Amino acid sequence: MAFEYEKYLRMQYIPHMWCPGCGIGIVMKAILRAIDALGWKNDDIAFVSGIGCTSRMPGYVDFNTLHTTHGRALAFATGIKMVRPDKHVIVVAGDGDAAAIGGNHFIHACRRNIDLTMVIVDNNIYGMTGGQYSPTTPPGAIATTSPYGHQEPNFDIAKLAMGAGATYVARGTVAQGILLERYIKNGMAHRGMSIIVAESTCPVQFGRRNRMADPVEMLHYVKEHGVPISRAKNMTPEELDGKYVTGELFRNDNIPEYTERYEKLRQKVLESMKEKETV
Repeated sequence: MAFEYEKYLRMQYIPHMWCPGCGIGIVMKAILRAIDALGWKNDDIAFVSGIGCTSRMPGYVDFNTLHTTHGRALAFATGIKMVRPDKHVIVVAGDGDAAAIGGNHFIHACRRNIDLTMVIVDNNIYGMTGGQYSPTTPPGAIATTSPYGHQEPNFDIAKLAMGAGATYVARGTVAQGILLERYIKNGMAHRGMSIIVAESTCPVQFGRRNRMADPVEMLHYVKEHGVPISRAKNMTPEELDGKYVTGELFRNDNIPEYTERYEKLRQKVLESMKEKETV
């Protein structure tokens, strides 16, 4: 049976505003297919974003949606999850939104291990606001704010997530949509903080400046620079230089989730207050 996209989309806002060749549409498709596979109902989902190209996604999906301020999506999502822990809360962000202005919220959401799923579309650039370099822009790449080649080392967001305490971390690419869908679905099903990094394409802002304006060429670039985790284990740091490791990178199902811990504390405090009232 054909996948029924329309039941998940606000069709009055389609076609979307993303540039031709942008990978965000592929990521959105993977998210919707993962939701469909899990059998989640639209009304049981809260879909949250900040500011940026990726953050336009909540405008197109027919869930409970929240389009917030730049870098603050995880703060809002945390509030939703604390008040309604029964809801499935999904956050989408770009690399700048997640790891630059939103970096502090990112670290502490991972540290808490709160049950959120965050999908980060990493296209190595600030696409919407003019092509400035981001925390994941590769050294030597051209951006509007690094016209002679980027001189800073770049973040590995997946490693940052693992170091901060996220209990499910995966990385896929828009050139391998079925694998990306699998990682997103597994992250959504995981009880705890899930980070899925989707290495993506931006042929307009990144590609034009770095001689990769052809979307197909960029897709090949994204795929070729990914190394499956099974193969990466046998490679040296020199061989992995300039590459990124793909696959399910980390999973721990034994760490308590934050809203469950908080509910136990709440019940304990209520019982204590009742005991004091009866004294």
